Amino acid sequence: MRGARGKPYVSPHWVTDAWSAITDDRVVRVVVDAAGGDNAPDEVVRGALDAVGPQLHVVFVGDEERIRALLPDGVQYVSVVHAPDAIGYHEEPATAARTRTSSSIVIGLRMVHEGEADAFVSAGNTGAVVAASVLYVRRIPGVKRPAICTIMPAMPAPVAFLDVGANAECRAEFLRQFAIMGQAFAREVMSIPEPTVGLLSIGEEPSKGTPEVIEAHRLIADDARIAHFYGNVEGRDIMNRLVDVIVTDGWTGNVGLKTIEGSAKAIIGALRATIMLNPKTKLGGLLLQKDLQILKDALNPEEFGGALLVGMNAPVVIAHGNSRARGIAQAVRMGRRGVVTDLLPTIARELGSKTASV
Repeated sequence: MRGARGKPYVSPHWVTDAWSAITDDRVVRVVVDAAGGDNAPDEVVRGALDAVGPQLHVVFVGDEERIRALLPDGVQYVSVVHAPDAIGYHEEPATAARTRTSSSIVIGLRMVHEGEADAFVSAGNTGAVVAASVLYVRRIPGVKRPAICTIMPAMPAPVAFLDVGANAECRAEFLRQFAIMGQAFAREVMSIPEPTVGLLSIGEEPSKGTPEVIEAHRLIADDARIAHFYGNVEGRDIMNRLVDVIVTDGWTGNVGLKTIEGSAKAIIGALRATIMLNPKTKLGGLLLQKDLQILKDALNPEEFGGALLVGMNAPVVIAHGNSRARGIAQAVRMGRRGVVTDLLPTIARELGSKTASV
């Protein structure tokens, strides 16, 4: 299967699968919020167990009795910490992060802060995870705002997209920092040696966009730390991959992400309906079955796990709320990837700080 301009197509599925093959002797302890998500704890536990191994240990936090009932006898590299409480989707994030100290999210993030674990994964309340991360894990010195960075399917290869929900409103300086952090993410997590950065706007010209976007364009263009700045990109360019990293505010990014997810579902549904029209189209579908499965995998959020909250002192991975086992497994692997690469030290160095210690 080939993408735009005849280049070989690269699925996010293949990018994230490569994380399992990382040769690094470090043992990484990933805390998994077993109470977070629509399918918790069953799918969360099953998915995390798929990712465990000698160099990846999992600590489940949640209802201990329910978790242990899901663990096979003799399971290795797994431990359980009881959390009697869970933060719901409809709770006010900042208040819940401060007051629900017995919740799985707060207990898990405190474990990371206190050095009892190296990374955190949750499919629970995104706002609560962000707020509690800022309270307990804390930002890398020099980072003004963390950003949620996800891997987006695009042609012919995936693209890093941030912010997709942490900051509804952003100053120009925040967007500049997002560009620096997104560049580091693409390099260290996605293995893109010299990523090109684009700023999402309503036109290609530097004068297009809100005052903050126009000012951000100037700041990013003038910043020597951002080696390859393409300039403005438009919404239609996201899936066509003009750049490796797309920077925007959290409100726009979240709407864009969910629009693309909804469109992908509709396209897959339309393809399926078309294939089933008559014997001729069914035969065509059979001949294209392998390539269509690659396309389906590429557009499935489960295949690229969660999104990384970049700018924190430790990897915090936010999985899709309705993640099943595959998505959780990939999110756990992303957590390990965030530890064993130079992502955190690179962000700390490029934003002028000396260290990125928990």
